[in-house]
Amino acid sequence: MQSEWFEQWFDSPYYHLLYKNRSAEEAIYFVENVVKVLEALPGDRLLDLACGKGRHAIAFSQLGLDVTGADLSNESIAFAKQFEHEHLHFAVHDMREVLNTGTFKFVCNLFTSFGYFKSPDDNLLAAQSIYTALQDGGRFLIDFVNRSHAIRNIEAHRSEVIEREGVTFKIERSYTDEKFIKGIEISHSGKMLRFEESVNSFTQVQMKALFVSAGFTFVKQFGSYSLEEYDENTSPRMILLFQK
Repeated sequence: MQSEWFEQWFDSPYYHLLYKNRSAEEAIYFVENVVKVLEALPGDRLLDLACGKGRHAIAFSQLGLDVTGADLSNESIAFAKQFEHEHLHFAVHDMREVLNTGTFKFVCNLFTSFGYFKSPDDNLLAAQSIYTALQDGGRFLIDFVNRSHAIRNIEAHRSEVIEREGVTFKIERSYTDEKFIKGIEISHSGKMLRFEESVNSFTQVQMKALFVSAGFTFVKQFGSYSLEEYDENTSPRMILLFQK
């Protein structure tokens, strides 16, 4: 079976080099707003699904929640484990599989960390697994790029060259009706590598329908990390809140 693009890329040292400057301050700001919306209390159990190196999970734990961060990348979880403590743990996990049935009061999937799979069936399987991991009445929040805003950004910045620590990244961005695509050509010490990121281009209607079909009830939506009102044409983010 052909591997998925993220299986090699997320564990590549070049992935971690390219994205090493992601903002911890932005994560803390967003998490503080999310905790208010969720009405989460100290000690509540939260799953940060597709947590990467743990910047959001760490912020949740600093606000008193009992946090599990899960990600498919061995390298990301190995890095995140240095921050573990009594109320913060990390695990390598595929979101298509259930993690601890009925355990969590909240599940969060942040920073466009969904829709990587080739098959729509896998997206539904992931949604169903999230539903199963939640307690009855638990809430799920997903933070995804807003389609119209992403398309404008791609059209304005189709090509980019980034230099980091002697490595050259040549990036080409494109999109179709179904996907956002980023081609990444890497030049380092005389060798050339190429990776491609491919993420589903969900509309608000499609995203809602996916999670409702998994059993969720839609609660509300937001359009930014400040949790401003969602506007399909202008909002930078599409942040949806569901309840089991």
